[in-house]
Amino acid sequence: MSPGSTLAIRLLGRLDVLADDVPVRIGGRHAQALMALLVLRPRARLRDTLAAELWPEAGVPSAASLRQALWLIRSSLSAAGIDSDAWLESDQDTIGLHRDAIVELDVDRFERLAASDAPEDHERALRMYAGDLLEGLGHECFAADRERLSDLYEDLLATVAQHRLDRGDTLGARRAATDLLVRDPLREEAHAVLIAAYGRSGSRSQVVRQYRRLCVILRSELAVTPLPETDAAYRVALAVAASRSHERAAGIRYDARPFTPVLVSSA
Repeated sequence: MSPGSTLAIRLLGRLDVLADDVPVRIGGRHAQALMALLVLRPRARLRDTLAAELWPEAGVPSAASLRQALWLIRSSLSAAGIDSDAWLESDQDTIGLHRDAIVELDVDRFERLAASDAPEDHERALRMYAGDLLEGLGHECFAADRERLSDLYEDLLATVAQHRLDRGDTLGARRAATDLLVRDPLREEAHAVLIAAYGRSGSRSQVVRQYRRLCVILRSELAVTPLPETDAAYRVALAVAASRSHERAAGIRYDARPFTPVLVSSA
């Protein structure tokens, strides 16, 4: 392995692997799952432990399946012209990443950006989230990490939606809030952002529809009514929408002043 060699892995969405900027296509779902486990927990691990995580339904560790998955990973690296021994270490008992391997993992960077206090870092984190962790791989060993990262992404959407609204980006705020509601229709703060955004755009009908939609969802799913702060945001949005409508109407009346022709006498 040369100094500065890097293994860049994307796990958000579907697995994507670059070894020193060379794309590596890992064939086989079990091989992909093994690769993901190795980079999520980058240390040498017992073969029996890895097999039990990947195939818990087997009852006993599946040594043959693990060997097959490891062979597929090594073959995929070799097919890309990469020395697999430069990245993987294995012996009779353990498998792990090479101790000198430099791994850039999108999950790590996403979490660092999400934990930042800077709104621009939150925006970057949103752009990184290409999908839930390892979409297409149903292995139960990823369920806890997948749920944790999904919750973090949804919280980030709520934060970004409010920040965009606060800085006057109503279209961006609506986009983030809508993305959040697609994932979780019960996120009341996202409904509140949409209500406020519709108010600022002067659409009283959309304000009312969004509030009613929220009331229906809360009543049917939780048997509750909106929070007092949401009710307050609704009243403010109605007032803002009415004010914007009056401003537009006044502008129309001003621009639509009747035209008085000027008569010019002929010489």
